[in-house]
Amino acid sequence: MNLKPLNDNVLIKPQAREEATKSGIVLPSSTQNEGPQKGQVLAVGEGRLLENGSRAPLAVSVGDQVMYKKSYSAEELELDEGKCVLVGESDILGIIK
Repeated sequence: MNLKPLNDNVLIKPQAREEATKSGIVLPSSTQNEGPQKGQVLAVGEGRLLENGSRAPLAVSVGDQVMYKKSYSAEELELDEGKCVLVGESDILGIIK
């Protein structure tokens, strides 16, 4: 990996979205980027810098499967690992268990 996120940023490798529902309904490509996305955390920053100089730890760690929202601040990157997304921790909705 050639990218280390800073502060409270998280690097995620998105999972491919389903092209059809379990009941067999084919979803159009226009819906592929709508709604929450799923992916695996590849790298995390050191945490948000607090006023006292310490860092707030991130709630996610490398290897976690997460659900995140694609916001306007998300950066799509092409790395050795393939297509990745760099988002802030606040854009992560939850950890998938």
